[in-house]
Amino acid sequence: MNDKTALLNQLRIDRSEEVPPRGGGRWWVIAALVVIAAAAIAAWVWTRPAAVVVRVAFPQALAGGSAPAAGSVLDASGYVVARRQATVSSKVTGKMIELDIEEGDHVKAGQIIAKLDDSNIRASLAESGAQLDFAKAGLAETEVNLANAQRDYERQSALFKDHFVSQAAIDTSHTSLDALRAQLATQKSNIQVAERALQVAERNLDDMTVRAPFSGVVTVKAAQPGEIVSPISAGGGFTRTGIGTIVDMDSLEIQVDVNENFINRVKPNQPVSAKLNAYPDWVIPAHVLAVIPTADRSKGTVTVRIALDAKDPRILPEMGVRVAFLDEGAAALPGTSSGGFTVPADAVQISGTTGAVFLIHGETVERRAVRVGAAGPGGVTILSGITATDRIAAGDLSQLKDGTMIKIQQGTP
Repeated sequence: MNDKTALLNQLRIDRSEEVPPRGGGRWWVIAALVVIAAAAIAAWVWTRPAAVVVRVAFPQALAGGSAPAAGSVLDASGYVVARRQATVSSKVTGKMIELDIEEGDHVKAGQIIAKLDDSNIRASLAESGAQLDFAKAGLAETEVNLANAQRDYERQSALFKDHFVSQAAIDTSHTSLDALRAQLATQKSNIQVAERALQVAERNLDDMTVRAPFSGVVTVKAAQPGEIVSPISAGGGFTRTGIGTIVDMDSLEIQVDVNENFINRVKPNQPVSAKLNAYPDWVIPAHVLAVIPTADRSKGTVTVRIALDAKDPRILPEMGVRVAFLDEGAAALPGTSSGGFTVPADAVQISGTTGAVFLIHGETVERRAVRVGAAGPGGVTILSGITATDRIAAGDLSQLKDGTMIKIQQGTP
């Protein structure tokens, strides 16, 4: 072995004593992958849509007495009102000395219901009568004087022809005659004035008697004998504005407020079935009289007038009534005689006669089309599309669609 070979051997790396590599590098790779996966999961959780908070509503089956009538296209509730009623008062201010009515009394048109103190008016009437008599007496006196002046003028004229009197005497006689004629015209005018004053006094006396303006039933007695009544009083203090209220029972009708979304189901002369809250088993035939051509923007309703086809003493003003607008040519809807459900108003999306609800399935919802009935204070009537066992989402339905994640509000089933 020469020196060069020795030197080359010294430069060679001896790998027989090299330590095997450790596995620490692989652990770093695994840790990085875990961090990336956790970040991805966190990003998915952070960016996924938040669950919509809803309440759970259960369909409430309509009771037999509240179910829509067969052939009903719309149900509504309202009140019996009188188209003709009046709070009767006196035409003048005065003290009432007689009252001839009580609540529930039937009165005829023109019947005396009260009298006011007329002593001052009678005195004024007597004075007007005396003034008329005085004017007539003055007229009679003037007529006598006129007749005498006429005869005197005729004598003076005859004497003047025979030249026994002067022209001045004729002129004086003629002037007296003209003056009495003018006085006679004045006296006649005075009589007319006195007659008019007497008529006013008689009218004032008649105003002391209060009469019924039309036939009806007394529903309110608002004053008592001895009280002051006045047509211009505001009802304060000890002065009464009205004496009593009379209602014409033949003018009773029903007024209901119909949701403007369903007013297209109502038309004039449409048959109606009405039930008073006081007599739920009594069906009263009726028909639509008119649809008031304006809407109440605060309530979103339109007023409908309904005429009663049957008169009955049991029907009283301000009674509550439930009506069903009927469609004679339509068959009864399935289940409408005893079926149908009521759900809260915020559990239905309404579009005309149809709508949609969201059924709850676990943590998601399913959109379901339904047929909608009437909407009232108790909720919205669903005619078809749901069952009694369905769980329906209620709340802000604008945030829901098929498959939306939901969270049940605390305190609901």
